[in-house]
Amino acid sequence: MDERIFTLGEANSLVPDLEVLLREVQKMRGFIMQIRGEIQKAREHLSANGGSPQGPAYLKALEFIMKRVERIQQMGVLIKDLEKGLCDFPFMLDGRMVYLCWKLGENEIGWWHETDTGFGNRKPLDEDS
Repeated sequence: MDERIFTLGEANSLVPDLEVLLREVQKMRGFIMQIRGEIQKAREHLSANGGSPQGPAYLKALEFIMKRVERIQQMGVLIKDLEKGLCDFPFMLDGRMVYLCWKLGENEIGWWHETDTGFGNRKPLDEDS
């Protein structure tokens, strides 16, 4: 699948949906973290037909997260860090491909970085853009 190239307006129009999807993922990830000890015990006892009453909820939570991630990817958005809510959007700047960079909690996209760098090297859109 070819990468979608975004305009700044197109990328910003996805921010509200991304905010909802990523917050849902983080909430479900929190649930998984709460039950991880019990799930680990069940894994350790697999050979003895071990299980957990939390097993079905764990599997549903994983499926929930996977569906959200697929939806985001279908939008053409590149997920860089689910835990932090970091996303990139392929963007043409001065004839070269760069990434618009957005982090969960930011109202709009105001940053970019080169495709071979990341969040730590992002620059404001009005600087060299």
